[in-house]
Amino acid sequence: MAKTSSSAWKTILAIETSCDETAAAIVHAGTEVWSNVVASQIESHKRFGGVVPEIASRHHVEQMTMVMEEALREADVTWEDVDAVAVTEGPGLVGALLVGVNAAKAAAFACGLPLIPVHHIAGHIYANQLIEPIQYPALALIVSGGHTELVYAAEEGSFEIIGETRDDAVGEAYDKVARTLGLPYPGGPAVDKLAAEGEASIDMPRAWLEQGSYDFSFSGLKSAVINKLHNASQKGETLEAADVAASFQGSVIDVLVTKTVAAAREYEVEHVLVAGGVAANRGLRAEVERAMGEEGLKLTIPPLKYCTDNAAMIGAAAYVAGKEGRQADMALNANPSLPLY
Repeated sequence: MAKTSSSAWKTILAIETSCDETAAAIVHAGTEVWSNVVASQIESHKRFGGVVPEIASRHHVEQMTMVMEEALREADVTWEDVDAVAVTEGPGLVGALLVGVNAAKAAAFACGLPLIPVHHIAGHIYANQLIEPIQYPALALIVSGGHTELVYAAEEGSFEIIGETRDDAVGEAYDKVARTLGLPYPGGPAVDKLAAEGEASIDMPRAWLEQGSYDFSFSGLKSAVINKLHNASQKGETLEAADVAASFQGSVIDVLVTKTVAAAREYEVEHVLVAGGVAANRGLRAEVERAMGEEGLKLTIPPLKYCTDNAAMIGAAAYVAGKEGRQADMALNANPSLPLY
């Protein structure tokens, strides 16, 4: 018999397949992670210098059932203990999303369980709820390979995008700069590590955009790095790769942190959250901690395992969605351009 009371949806099996991580987790009451299994595809995509959608989808098909079974095993539960199934509906790579959505629908149908659709970015935001309770109003800085956004949350379940990138996401810029410097994929961790060895001694642009805007732009910065390296090569000069990395990262962090501080002041938030894969960047973490400390604002940055794509964050977001009665039927489809609700 299907469990239809949303108040009873406490133990959730969550699935995440928006890009190149096949993940499943068991999350209880939105905060207790009983298991969090992730099958990474980095080695498969590394030789291509980025994620190949067709390969990502194929790996999801191969790994999905095993990852779900492992999540149940690690949590020491059976399907009889699960109250609902949650899955990333979007945004993301459509082929990758479809694997997770269809797996979730099959599980929900077979076990008579409610199906909860989750927005990927909502998952990243609620990953912070796994660390400590979110105090509202809150401001979330989302930084990842596909997203760079400032999201204002007046209350639980309410989101307003007040700033977003107009071109490259910050993680995308990191990957492109890494390739220019001859660093391996994924580029973000490699640039961060190299930057720690250099000095921010090379002048790099900062795209502040029009006054009062909380939007971002990293395309010009990426081009500036490439141009400086090419110009130096044409002159027979050599730029220290570590200094280039440090200068690039210094520009990125300056803009991200300055705009986050300004938005936190304007919106008078109680709590600042950082989320997404780039939240694992050591330089960014250090600077945002310093800045929020000076502002006297509560700050939460999840540990690495909850920064990169994972299913525990989807389970945390699904618990909130479940309390709101958000439920999908078997017509649920992947939505690669799903807007943040």
